[in-house]
Amino acid sequence: MVENDKGQSARSATKKAGPKARWSRETYHSSVQQRPERKPSFQTTSGFEIEALYTPEDLEDWDYGTRLGYPGEFPFTRGVYGSMYRSRLWTMRQYAGFGTAEETNERFKYLLEQGQTGLSVAFDLPTQMGFDADHPLAEGEVGRVGVSISTLEDLERLFDGIPLE
Repeated sequence: MVENDKGQSARSATKKAGPKARWSRETYHSSVQQRPERKPSFQTTSGFEIEALYTPEDLEDWDYGTRLGYPGEFPFTRGVYGSMYRSRLWTMRQYAGFGTAEETNERFKYLLEQGQTGLSVAFDLPTQMGFDADHPLAEGEVGRVGVSISTLEDLERLFDGIPLE
């Protein structure tokens, strides 16, 4: 079981008096008695135990300025722009890619001419898996659900004449 900086386990921290403890006693435990949880404990992939509920009570020694911060400032948990999206709307990206680098480049240029402000490349399955187009396992999949990119030259052709700023 993972302990916090005070040496308490996540479960023992919930035994403190307060609204969360009341909820745990009066609501949570009766609910679990009627319908038990799927497993004895839930953990993140890093091995940290996940409690059933988090409230402001869990943030006792939590510093707003250093942990959450302000928009446009480190640690950027509230966005990279100080004005957030009040100055400029977020970029809507078009996810596109098919066939060859030249065909997708043509499509990207068309989308930009139509007012698209952001592009995301859809790569075909062999490219995503790291296979060149001529690899035996790529047969029948090249360019089907995205653009086929096997070389640096393919990538250069994909973005030829497209502003990348």
